Amino acid sequence: MSEADANKDLLEALNSVNEVKIGDVVKGEVLALDDNKQVIVGIEGTGVEGVVPFKELSNKPEEDVEDTIKIGDVFDLVVISKIGSDKEGGSYLLSQRRLEARKVWDEIEKKFEAGETITAPVTQVVKGGLVVDAGVRGFIPASMIEDHFVEDLNQYKGQTLELKIVEIEPSENRLILSHKEIVKAQREAKKAETMAQLTAGDVVEGKVARLTSFGAFVDLGGVDGLVHVSEIAFERVDKPSDVLKVGQTVKVKVLAVDPEKERISLSIKQTLPQPWDKVTEEVAEGDVIEGTVKRLTSFGAFVEVFPGVEGLVHISQISHKHIATPNEVLTSGEKIKVKVLTVHPEEHRLGLSIKALEEKPAAGTNENKKRSTAKPAVTDAPEESTGFTLGDLVGNELKDSDK
Repeated sequence: MSEADANKDLLEALNSVNEVKIGDVVKGEVLALDDNKQVIVGIEGTGVEGVVPFKELSNKPEEDVEDTIKIGDVFDLVVISKIGSDKEGGSYLLSQRRLEARKVWDEIEKKFEAGETITAPVTQVVKGGLVVDAGVRGFIPASMIEDHFVEDLNQYKGQTLELKIVEIEPSENRLILSHKEIVKAQREAKKAETMAQLTAGDVVEGKVARLTSFGAFVDLGGVDGLVHVSEIAFERVDKPSDVLKVGQTVKVKVLAVDPEKERISLSIKQTLPQPWDKVTEEVAEGDVIEGTVKRLTSFGAFVEVFPGVEGLVHISQISHKHIATPNEVLTSGEKIKVKVLTVHPEEHRLGLSIKALEEKPAAGTNENKKRSTAKPAVTDAPEESTGFTLGDLVGNELKDSDK
């Protein structure tokens, strides 16, 4: 071969060598493994060598490089930097791990743009949140873990969570994720499902979620319903916290469902035995029992004799003496003894008397003269249903005068 032909062949060989640039993806053929477990590769199409440090191998943990990488293997690598100068015949620092990470970032970016979620295990609990392995390092701020405050984050370590991608910046290895958004979406779906299933009259179980001055909110499984304080028990309840505790399981009856306003009205007392059903077993006409004055009106006093059972002591049955209003002799909350005059449980009516337990004044006293000439008092009908008729509330003073 002539010198001219030799120079021509050399020039063609040099021109066929591709230039290696930082960030390029190249193919490397394994040439050797050194004592530091570094992989020496030949970069195809360049005529130069590259080095893959042990830590730049795959993200997958491997105990022994020799068991997974063999001489002659070819795999894709990304060029990180140049080692040495051209005069020294420099080589290149290569990475398999970073190339895999680049592919993961590309996949995550596509899911972010499509509005898709990802799943990842929690690998570490750090100050301010959780670290997850999404193929790359991801971070969940504490405020984005749940839709409520979480005191102990250690409970999440090892758990695999579904996550929404909030922010992504591959160049800065920044991946911010949220589990809170998933929880909220699941809760809304569950709420809609529960609302669609509930109908007025259903009796279901739930847990007391929170207590207020006006009632108790009960979690029915993704949606809360309100038990108004008046629907907690048949007896009067001043504060829901007096009879209920947060977390307590209760049976409730659905009174009404309003899907548009997402409101559910519930009752606990309507799942309990009706107090009036057993009244005839507890009392009979002529019995003397103890009760508590619950309400005073212009026409008499309502006395609770059993939880949820109130009877009326008409003003004419309070005293043998003439009184203008019940509060002249009675006080709300006062415990008194009464005699049962009438029992009508089907109408929720119980007629009671205080004066029947007192000695009747001797005939001819000034008081009796006053009472015999007095006209029966006329009172307004009560504002609420009591089970008593207007005649019951006005009283039969003519009959009383003979007693």
